[in-house]
Amino acid sequence: MSKKFLLAFDDSENAMRAVKFLIDSFERDCRITLFGVVPDTEALCKMDSPALTPYFRSQQSAFCTLEDKKRELVNTAMQTAAKVLTEAGFDKDKISLKLEPKKKGVARDIVKEARSGYDAIVIGRRGLSGIKDLILGSTSHKVFELAKDISILVIN
Repeated sequence: MSKKFLLAFDDSENAMRAVKFLIDSFERDCRITLFGVVPDTEALCKMDSPALTPYFRSQQSAFCTLEDKKRELVNTAMQTAAKVLTEAGFDKDKISLKLEPKKKGVARDIVKEARSGYDAIVIGRRGLSGIKDLILGSTSHKVFELAKDISILVIN
């Protein structure tokens, strides 16, 4: 039976390293879902309070376009990753792309999705030093802490 991987994906080099790891390490019969979570800026767009600073009000429309721009960037990166996977011999029909707005938090949303039937989460590491990662945190670290019931591959 083929494995089913949830590849936590964004538009970073770390995510593409995770794609390359899958190519180098696993049989071509596995199922891969490239899963991205984009920020939800809807609340910022709807804020209409007299207490908002004039600067924020003047820049509010720019904040409203962030989600669309990030969605576009991640979607393009996902298309590229899917192409790289298929060129490496993975079955196009076994590669899924899923891009969702942030609901509870990026890490929590990744883990929730993974619990819906995946064998493992594959995620790229942000690339901070151990100390910076400990102090600042990272999505991969948070996923590792939250996903006690599923295997996780953190790719350097």
